[in-house]
Amino acid sequence: MAISTFIKGAAPYKNVLVNDLILDKDGKKMSKSRGNTVNPFELFDKYGADATRWYLLSVSPAWTPTKFDEEGLKDVVSKFFGTLKNVYNFFILYANQDDVVLNNFTGLPVPYDERPELDRWILSKYNKLIRDVREYMDSYDHMKTVRALTDFVNEDLSNWYIRRARRRFYGSDMSRDKDSVYLTTYQVLVGVSQLMAPLAPFLSDEIYTKLTGEYSVHTSLLPEVDESCIDEQVEERMDLVRTLVTLGRGTREKEKIKVRQPLSEILVDGKYKETIEDLVPLIQEELNVKNVVFADNLDTYMDFSLKPNFKEAGPVLGGKIKAFGQALAQADPKAFVSELESNEKAVLVLDGDETEITKDLVDVRINAKEGFAVAMENNVFTILDTTLTDDLVNEGYARELISKVQQLRKQASFEMMDRINIYVDADDDIKNAIAIHDAYIKDETLADAILDASDLETFDLNGHKTGIRVERI
Repeated sequence: MAISTFIKGAAPYKNVLVNDLILDKDGKKMSKSRGNTVNPFELFDKYGADATRWYLLSVSPAWTPTKFDEEGLKDVVSKFFGTLKNVYNFFILYANQDDVVLNNFTGLPVPYDERPELDRWILSKYNKLIRDVREYMDSYDHMKTVRALTDFVNEDLSNWYIRRARRRFYGSDMSRDKDSVYLTTYQVLVGVSQLMAPLAPFLSDEIYTKLTGEYSVHTSLLPEVDESCIDEQVEERMDLVRTLVTLGRGTREKEKIKVRQPLSEILVDGKYKETIEDLVPLIQEELNVKNVVFADNLDTYMDFSLKPNFKEAGPVLGGKIKAFGQALAQADPKAFVSELESNEKAVLVLDGDETEITKDLVDVRINAKEGFAVAMENNVFTILDTTLTDDLVNEGYARELISKVQQLRKQASFEMMDRINIYVDADDDIKNAIAIHDAYIKDETLADAILDASDLETFDLNGHKTGIRVERI
């Protein structure tokens, strides 16, 4: 302000956002006498200036006191910056292998309407991100900016789009589909680097300049929203599938069934059939199930029970707690749960009075019939058939073996297309599974042969100690 006023006779800025105090992790003011100060330059050297800035903005609005905890900074480094770098490096690896000129991706013109649905979905999410970030920046709410970018990169871009599109990068020849996945990923990465540039100036500039060949991200303009790329129907379909997959994976974890262990089927509400029937292969692959069954009546596979959550309901309802228990016992469990999930509340008549009941006052128990496991979120149900047949168990062994072989390939720094031989020292159950799935194992691992051997490093294949070694041919 002093220099600008002296030289120009005017302020150097239109508005100023001033941060409040930085506190320690316990909420105490930092001071040398307390010994709770942090040397910022040591943090820059250890984690980078970008990550430090990003963390401070993610914790709370800048104009409120901010608690500083180094563990939170570590999370930012791994969960956002590490994830973004992984996506960028994955993209660059395959672009270089295909000799694609990075700053000439406009040379792959694939119109939006002709791109696969997955590409249109991420572009819809991306354009909503642009709209939100511009709105947050205009109101100086950088905490929302940081959180929106973090969620987009972690959940939408990395954990769903790139993971679902991964195999599209593998093809040896360029194709219309490959052009689309390259162009879409390029557009999103360039746009993300521009959106994060004011808050993480160094990494954003590195990504932007390497992708575009232009002078600097800081001399470019923020991306504009393309409303024609926002497709609510595409988002609704894909987001429903993501919810079903998340519920299914959560059920697997709860039942202690690995994702690599195939299951026979998952049942979902028949009302979704028309919306997502063509996305069934995606659900099958994500959840490793053989069939997706659209059931018109899920009640035949599960039972509901409703009881008061006495710890929460007692102080709220007081003398009406007995009437509350009686009303829950008489209510239609599924209809009542559906209303709670949809509206966050429901109304019951207690002692002659209409009383508003919120979700936290009710203990909802959902029990699946034997051989099934159920999960629910926002009135969306999944029911997983957890019965394991011999065929499913054998395929599970094969998939575990493939996973261990891929890990050994990576540890040995083999090239992606290197052919190998696999050596195993296994019991009869594993040998039987290998014999049944011999071609599948070889195809997935680029193996020419699976051979018997001894004195090998051992691994656990679903409870079976198995020796495994890989050899590049």
